[in-house]
Amino acid sequence: MPFIALFKVSFKTTLHIQQRKNTMRTLNSILFIGLIATAGSAFAQDKTPAPMDHSKMKGMDHAAMSKPAQVSIAAVAKDAVAAVDRFNAAIAAGQLDKAGAELDAKVLILESGGAEHSAAEYLGGHAKGDAAFLKTVHVQLTRRTAEASDNMAWVGSESQLHSMKDGKAVTILSTETMVLKRTNKAWKITHIHWSSRTKK
Repeated sequence: MPFIALFKVSFKTTLHIQQRKNTMRTLNSILFIGLIATAGSAFAQDKTPAPMDHSKMKGMDHAAMSKPAQVSIAAVAKDAVAAVDRFNAAIAAGQLDKAGAELDAKVLILESGGAEHSAAEYLGGHAKGDAAFLKTVHVQLTRRTAEASDNMAWVGSESQLHSMKDGKAVTILSTETMVLKRTNKAWKITHIHWSSRTKK
C-alpha cells in the first residue's frame, strides 16, 4: 500500500499544470504495490500505456532484479500477508473488483500529503492510475516484515520498481505499510501508506 512520470506535454498551459499535479501525486503510490504506489496521470486518460517490453530492458541489472526478498513474517500474520498479496496482484491486473474485496469499506489511504478515506473513493479514481502504471514496470520485492496480534496485523514492504525512460533504465524505491483487521475470520486492509523516490 510513488514513480517515473511519462507525460505528454500539452499546448495549453492550464492543462499542462493539471497533468503535472496529477503526475506528482501518482508518482508516490505504491501499486502493488506493494505497490504502490503510482504515476497514473503520466499517461493521457484516453490512451492505454503499453506493457513493459522486457526485451528492451538492456540497461537493467537483471541479476539484481531476480534476487530473492528478505522476509520476516510471523506465522500468525501469514493470512494477512496473503490478503496484501491478493490486493496488489489484483491492482496490477486491473481487476479493481477483486482488489476492493480485500479492502475495508472505510480504509484510509495516505500518500504524498494526500488522502482517500474509503475503498469507494480509491477504487473510483486513484486505483485506475495505479493499475495503468503497474503495467509499465517490473516490481521487485526486496524486503517484507509482518506481525499480527489478536485481530490486528501490519505488513511492511520495500520494493524496487524497474522501468525505462528515454531508453534508459530507471529504478524507483517504494515502501508500503498496510494495517489489517480480522473480521468474520477474514483479513481486511484498513490502512495503507505508500512512499517512493527515484533511486540515484
